[in-house]
Amino acid sequence: MKLASVVIGGKPTFGAIVGDGYIDLTQQFLGRASSVAGVLAGNHLAEAAAYCARTKPDHKLSELRVLGPIPNLETRVFALGWAYKAHMVETGKAEMEAPFIFSKHPQSLVGHGENLVKPKATEKYDFEGEIAIVIGKAGRNIPAEKAMEHIAGYTLLMDGSARDWQKHSVTAGKNFDASSAWGPYLVTKDEIADPKKVVLTTRLNGVEMQNSGFDLMAWDLGFLVNYVSTMTRLEPGDTISTGTPAGVGNRREPPLYMKAGDVLEVEATGLGVLRNTVIDEK
Repeated sequence: MKLASVVIGGKPTFGAIVGDGYIDLTQQFLGRASSVAGVLAGNHLAEAAAYCARTKPDHKLSELRVLGPIPNLETRVFALGWAYKAHMVETGKAEMEAPFIFSKHPQSLVGHGENLVKPKATEKYDFEGEIAIVIGKAGRNIPAEKAMEHIAGYTLLMDGSARDWQKHSVTAGKNFDASSAWGPYLVTKDEIADPKKVVLTTRLNGVEMQNSGFDLMAWDLGFLVNYVSTMTRLEPGDTISTGTPAGVGNRREPPLYMKAGDVLEVEATGLGVLRNTVIDEK
């Protein structure tokens, strides 16, 4: 099942994407859940799937504005740096003993099809295509072997990075308003039989920049869920973005940074395509 948050006629709704159509779940869960995060928190995934199996789409995707998979203020995004060994090599980073984690603020994220805003403050606006896991069941100190019980599914994230500001601090470089994107939807874990077989690709203006199997990510998913949940209780809708592979613009010769008019696409097996156009900050 592909769950999404969308806007219809100016009104935010949540539902499921089926083919090129959309099934609105707002009325089905009226009074019980008001968002995708609410569906997860209420353990309603099975009911949502059953409803979608017997219901025809009531809107075409072309009629909708797609937001991030979880309303921005209902998720915390824990993002990883240097999570693929090839990216460690290209950046000269020594092998790490533990994950490097930073937060993505809600204001930094836009949805699929929305404009990415290149900050005025930088000429080193870079791309990082990533796969993110979304928590469906709350927990603290979750054992690695129990992690899949707490994962609802997967989505895509483009971690937009102002490389010069990143030298000030990771938080500064990673959180300019509307500089990152995620979506287009949450794919429930039952649709991804083996996450290690997922292939992640990033394209800039149609040219492949990054390509890597998810199996080359440095940290096991179970370990990541255990690690983050040791720090804080994970809640339904919380997201862990698992880092980017090699091929970022900052490490190319010459460096390649994003500019207004560029189209950035992040794609992964079974997770769809996250596509956004870059504009200049007004």
